[in-house]
Amino acid sequence: MLAQSNRLRVLTLLIILFALLLVGKLYFVQMIQGDELKARAEHQYVAGINYFDRGSIYFTTKDKAIIPAANVKLGFVLSINPNKLIEYQENLEDVYIKLNAITPIDHDLFLIHAGKVGDPYEEISKRLDQETAEKIQALKIPGVSVTSERWRAYPGETLAAHAIGLMGYDGGDTLAGRYGLERYYEDTLRREGDDVFVNFFAEIFSNLKSVVNNESLEGDIVTTIEPSVQSFLQSELENVTSKYASDFTGGIIINPKTGEIYAMAMTPSFDPNAPQEQSNSAIFSNKLVEDRYEMGSIIKALTYAIGVDTRAINARTTYNDPGCITLNTKTFCNYDGVSHGTSLTMQFALNKSLNTGAAFVVSKIGNTKFKDYMLKFGLDEKTGIDLPNEGGSLVSNLKTGRDLELAQASFGQGIALTPVETVRALSVLGNGGTLITPHLVKEVKYKIGTSNTLDYPEGERVISKESSTEISRMLTEVVDRSLREGSMRLENYNVAAKTGTAQVANPSGGGYYDDRFLHSFFGYFPAYDPEFLVFLYTYHPKEIQFASETLTDSFFSMTKFLINYYNIPPDREVSPPDTTARK
Repeated sequence: MLAQSNRLRVLTLLIILFALLLVGKLYFVQMIQGDELKARAEHQYVAGINYFDRGSIYFTTKDKAIIPAANVKLGFVLSINPNKLIEYQENLEDVYIKLNAITPIDHDLFLIHAGKVGDPYEEISKRLDQETAEKIQALKIPGVSVTSERWRAYPGETLAAHAIGLMGYDGGDTLAGRYGLERYYEDTLRREGDDVFVNFFAEIFSNLKSVVNNESLEGDIVTTIEPSVQSFLQSELENVTSKYASDFTGGIIINPKTGEIYAMAMTPSFDPNAPQEQSNSAIFSNKLVEDRYEMGSIIKALTYAIGVDTRAINARTTYNDPGCITLNTKTFCNYDGVSHGTSLTMQFALNKSLNTGAAFVVSKIGNTKFKDYMLKFGLDEKTGIDLPNEGGSLVSNLKTGRDLELAQASFGQGIALTPVETVRALSVLGNGGTLITPHLVKEVKYKIGTSNTLDYPEGERVISKESSTEISRMLTEVVDRSLREGSMRLENYNVAAKTGTAQVANPSGGGYYDDRFLHSFFGYFPAYDPEFLVFLYTYHPKEIQFASETLTDSFFSMTKFLINYYNIPPDREVSPPDTTARK
């Protein structure tokens, strides 16, 4: 009896295990490979030209829903075999009329293709839907074929095009990601050959080590890009470029505490569905990540933060403004070339964006300490953003030890940074004082059914929390009292911000152009616990000199949109700790 009982237990256990295997296989087939199996069925229904496949890229809405930014679409190709149509030479017009009644076809091109006797395959029309394909098949005309095709599609068209990227041939016959996330996550998005229907259990066990180690597997990627925020940013950038005839304009909206990028855009932009329409491939490059610029006075925010953190100055520290300063035989001046008086406070100098004020801060800090702090902001390092071809900074002037170069660096001249590198450094001011890793992807959904939420740990501390609060207070006062004479102040929200206007370096003749400027603007809010940092810049706007004129309206349009869209509660009743007396 005991032996029989044991046999029953073993048999029951085997039945349960078998049932679990069947359930697992059913789940895998229906839930994980459902779309692929459907595509295979469609592929068998109509003879296929190709079986291109690739992982999807998704946007994430504020409500955590994901929507496609890049996916694979199925359609059909209408083609003819002129050799088989030869018996219809007398009635090609009838063939054309029948086909054109189903889908529009160019008459002259059809006759040209049909006349290529000796050529067994000529494409007439592509990317037809299934209903159209079935109607053409029903005609049963010898020499007329419908075959399936799959291609990469970007439903948002120009939306986040520079961040998403596009596909292209890798120098041979293989399609691969060439720009943006398509390229950076190529190993995840790529599908190996046509055999996408790997046995479930073989895949689980063969990739177990990779899953445990979070190594790259085939899958989809979920971005931090919020489509409505992205769309609003692009609209504002287009307005700036159009209004001021700028060469180009760019912007980034980031969470300064986590590094999540909600929007990243450049204009002019492009539609990755039709890259062939662009005459210059340079438009596909992401200048926000790849190119570097002298950023101008927004760098003063870093300088003053260092001064506060080293206790070299506070907002009430005073200095005498000479208007111009000569160091190492060279002279630099305030934006207006004049002195603004004596016993000026640091807050006044920041409000008025005086170059002499920033240079005074460096003189109080000391050249070596100032250089070391600037480098702690990550200005000589790449950010590690998950996009290809990240450029590097040009900050050798920080290392000369000379008074002139250090003073110029204090107001953003003589050092060149990528926009994303600038955004990372400026985020330190609002987030409590630590470096972040800017990033666009927060989750990978693997094809085998697992997912991996990507981890971006907090970086090293650059300034203290108290210094972060104090520089945020000083930048908030810039908005409340100085920016357009205080007219941009928001009644219910503390907004910390700074403008920048930099001359553009002349690469051929040395020095700077007299009539070319880069305008920049950054700000974060709510100032003492920021959810958003907005960075904008525009290159060579025409017939206008200062960023306060070109970018202020767009910045505050974005600010008000984000406050309303995310229902950010008012924070004016929150008073920051009084750190102005520290020295």
